[in-house]
Amino acid sequence: MSTIAKVAAKAGVSPTTVSHVINHADRVSKSMRERVEAAILELGYRPNPQAQSLRTGRTNLVAMLIPDIRNPFYPELVKTVQSELEAVGLDMLIFNTDVPGGHSQDHGREYLRQINSKRVDGLIVGDFALHGMHDALLQVEAPAVFIGNLPNRAVDSIRIDDFDGGYQMGAYLARKGHRRVAHVTGPSFFTEAMQRADGFEQGLRDHGAEPDPNLRFEGSYLAPSGQAAAQWLLETCGGALPSVIFFGNYLMASGAMAEFYDRGLRVPDDVKLCVFGDQPQLEYVRPRLTRVGNAPAELAGRAARMLLERLSGAYAGAPRSEIVPCFLKEFDTA
Repeated sequence: MSTIAKVAAKAGVSPTTVSHVINHADRVSKSMRERVEAAILELGYRPNPQAQSLRTGRTNLVAMLIPDIRNPFYPELVKTVQSELEAVGLDMLIFNTDVPGGHSQDHGREYLRQINSKRVDGLIVGDFALHGMHDALLQVEAPAVFIGNLPNRAVDSIRIDDFDGGYQMGAYLARKGHRRVAHVTGPSFFTEAMQRADGFEQGLRDHGAEPDPNLRFEGSYLAPSGQAAAQWLLETCGGALPSVIFFGNYLMASGAMAEFYDRGLRVPDDVKLCVFGDQPQLEYVRPRLTRVGNAPAELAGRAARMLLERLSGAYAGAPRSEIVPCFLKEFDTA
């Protein structure tokens, strides 16, 4: 087993110098640092993280809160954040608030308590993991970044331009000549869902297509609600389905597509649809879905870099609020 003393002997320096290379590299000359790093590599030495934490006051851990590990949007966030952090030697703790039994707010509060007691170096929150609990971020001692709409601006945040994304899709469908359009929204108690819905309907209006409130269905962002929306439309409209359906996210669209398939309806020949969201998994869905949004990796990468700027001291100002644009991709289904 390699030790700091063995590394020091191999490099011909004192154990204190090795410690400086590991914890305070700026205190050591370049040539000496290279000698020590070569010895570390050759001997396979790994610093003890607990000992490092005691010396530096840092844990090298970043916590991430997500609301639903089953939703493919969030594993994509986690993967990107983990890659960004790993590149600078930081590890992750992942907390999923939507665990069996519900009570996500209770879990969120408990996880925040654990995060504070574990003294992590930083925190990244995936939007609905703290739904209705934004003020709890004011009590978090570590630097934090919120992915989503954060009204109180307690910490740095980054979000997608939900209104503009919805608007782009509404304008696109109206320009394509669609006038009888169905709309499956996310939950009305989610600000982001309503921003998407408002933007979509405004885009329709501004381009000559009046939204029909009788063709609007409130979903849950989960696949079963998309299936329920498809069933509702088939029962309500019979053989006169709307010319196109816009879904507030991909999971609801997937539920609807399954229902249409089971009913013998083909997409896009018998029913056209489009979605909000641009997860990489959609590249493998056929027919390819017309969609608007931005890749989760874009949000997660910027969130990780914002946190690292805080941790390194590169930024120490007031909480920032950034917006990522949406892009519309026209494919086979609308």
